[in-house]
Amino acid sequence: MGRQVRRALVLGGKAEMDVQPVECMFKRRDKVHHKVATKPSIEQTTEILLHLSPDEAANLKEGINFLRNKKTGKDYILYKNKSRLRACKNMCKHQGGLFIKDIEDFDGRSVRCTKHNWKLDVSSMKYINPPGSFCQDELVVEMDEGNGLLLLELNPPNPWDSEPRSPEDLAYGEVQVTYLTHACMDLKLGDKRMVFDPWLTGPAFARGWWLLHEPPSDWLERLCRADLIYISHMHSDHLSYPTLKKLAGRRPDIPIYVGNTERPVFWNLNQSGVQLTNIKVVPFGIWQQVDKNLRFMILMDGVHPEMDTCIIVEYKGHKILNTVDCTRPNGGRLPGKVALMMSDFAGGASGFPMTFSGGKFTEEWKAQFIKTERRKLLNYKARLVKDLQPRIYCPFAGYFVESHPSDKYIKETNIKNDPNELNNLIKKNSDVVTWTPRPGATLDLGRMLKDPTDSKGIIEPPEGTKIYKDSWDFGPYLKILNASIEDEIFRHSSWIKEYYTWAGFKDYNLVVRMIETDEDFSPFPGGYDYLVDFLDLSFPKERPSREHPYEEIRSRVDVIRHVVKNGLLWDDLYIGFQTRLQRDPDIYHHLFWNHFQIKLPLTPPNWKTFLVHCE
Repeated sequence: MGRQVRRALVLGGKAEMDVQPVECMFKRRDKVHHKVATKPSIEQTTEILLHLSPDEAANLKEGINFLRNKKTGKDYILYKNKSRLRACKNMCKHQGGLFIKDIEDFDGRSVRCTKHNWKLDVSSMKYINPPGSFCQDELVVEMDEGNGLLLLELNPPNPWDSEPRSPEDLAYGEVQVTYLTHACMDLKLGDKRMVFDPWLTGPAFARGWWLLHEPPSDWLERLCRADLIYISHMHSDHLSYPTLKKLAGRRPDIPIYVGNTERPVFWNLNQSGVQLTNIKVVPFGIWQQVDKNLRFMILMDGVHPEMDTCIIVEYKGHKILNTVDCTRPNGGRLPGKVALMMSDFAGGASGFPMTFSGGKFTEEWKAQFIKTERRKLLNYKARLVKDLQPRIYCPFAGYFVESHPSDKYIKETNIKNDPNELNNLIKKNSDVVTWTPRPGATLDLGRMLKDPTDSKGIIEPPEGTKIYKDSWDFGPYLKILNASIEDEIFRHSSWIKEYYTWAGFKDYNLVVRMIETDEDFSPFPGGYDYLVDFLDLSFPKERPSREHPYEEIRSRVDVIRHVVKNGLLWDDLYIGFQTRLQRDPDIYHHLFWNHFQIKLPLTPPNWKTFLVHCE
């Protein structure tokens, strides 16, 4: 199938991605973005095995559903419960027999093979007869833009198994992993150094996120010494232009590797003013050889394939798995028993529900929702670690804080998971060694694999090292945002039509009221307050008389104007907590939010031409 931007079904979970074929989206500068040449190999792709219409999807029953693709004659099983959907081919892994309903199963979770009576629990995709034998290969379930369902198969499903290598003994100090802050790790791998996701200075998501931990004082020197950098995706807590600007001042040619996502990771490089000249875009599911001992492979996320990635790094046969922010990395298929696994854990990386009001969104409802969702995330991560059985697990990529005084409410409301709580949960259910990192702490993989109790296996930062930040340099970054408030563009009310025409979202029955506000989300004196009818992309003075969904979005004037002026994605507004929202009815309008968070044009509006026409 052709490459697509899709959305995956997450019942009660994160925002979904919609289906739209994508042509060439990124005009790369020849000297900056390089497609990496690889040995003859097959890039990981996806194939649609079954497409259910919206009516067929709506009629799926709770429990086991037997499905058939009438065109191909192939059979599938889909299991549905309140929280998720799971699917597989209707084919026993033993000798390819067909599954039927298991009449001895009163819980509605298992099926029986017609050949040898093997039984599969489709709620867990594990065979229960014979017990402990196999796990069923799982398909990816995704929702299309019309609320139909797609069953997808990754090919190859386990690309890391190509050219397998047996683990070799590691000398002490040969492989060291140093935590810097948030999702940034500094890896020493033999005589090579690799860095993950360097956000080490400045804010993320406009002004909403700030670093919780104080990075080691030599962080810039560490970056400059790196042989290569991996950046997982375009969100600014992973792709930090303030950090990269400092790096580019010393090493503009440092190799930076990103996955070949539909929305290019560095889509905004030209606008950023950061002079990086050696960005390498690599295909999914193919080993990238660094030297004879070191290689890595970038994999796509099954829920956000158009923007999110994860990585496997392998040194002398020892794998390090970093799933970063992926909701369902590689469609849920991951290597087991890796040497070291790291993943996000904290939650709270969304404006929902803290920035919503009206209807059910009372403070009590928000608090209970947040508590429930954080517990679900903890349990999910603990189950994932138990299933994958890494030798060592490290929770990271969740160490941020809403430290600006104007975001005090968010900071107090947006409770995040405690990494130690997750690690304790993991240790209750498995023998996996856990590591809660502190800035500057170093894990010696060779020592830890040989003896997890070795006192030199993890070297903590020196006594007296500052762990948590207690001050942030807000000024320079707020100055950049505030400069947009008085920009000449906004002297002309016709900017509204110009902007939304550029954005390109229409033919959707939704009316949105946009209100520019001050710090406290009260109307900004002299600010704009307007309606956008996305059915015909008009800008009425009053709401239309037809039946229509309605959203009211209050946005801090400095951030919304900065976003508009520079053609940025609305993640800065929504994930950055810079809006307050009400909606009637209480429905998530996926197509609208997905467009403004993912699918805006890759080049900003032509404000120069706009201003000429305004004269």
